[in-house]
Amino acid sequence: MTTHTDTPATVEYAPEQPARLEWAKHAPEVYRAMVRLETAARTGLDPTLYELVKIRASQINHCAFCIDMHTKDALAAGESVERIVQLSAWDESRHFYTAKEIAALELTEAVTVLTDGFVPDEVYDNAARHFEEAELAQVIAAITVINAWNRFGVTCRMAPGHYEPGQYR
Repeated sequence: MTTHTDTPATVEYAPEQPARLEWAKHAPEVYRAMVRLETAARTGLDPTLYELVKIRASQINHCAFCIDMHTKDALAAGESVERIVQLSAWDESRHFYTAKEIAALELTEAVTVLTDGFVPDEVYDNAARHFEEAELAQVIAAITVINAWNRFGVTCRMAPGHYEPGQYR
């Protein structure tokens, strides 16, 4: 006979891996420069688009810390759970995104994964059709900056799960 209690069973998760290096602590000038670059890159961009780009690049780069951060920031800004969940398969879920967001996601993937050594003309041209030049420059900056943050996060093994929305703004 099985008995049910009101107390849920204790679940034992894998232990959290400690960070390899607190790089910001040891390279504070670089960290401050990155924060300034981040602030400059986000200027003038739609916050939703900005977070979608950050999440998608972080998924590609397997940066758990940045996925955690930008997912929480996107939710706090009013983004839907459904669109965030579908983001890892956005190409098969295009109906969740606007044409402009799709152009930004295509560009994000092309800039993040430079396997062929370049951003294809058709991807760039599509982005250029959806963004004025100044805004396109900001999107490219945002993609570039998140890729830099991802490299710090992955290399130093920054642990996800502790970030609070807006914590570093």
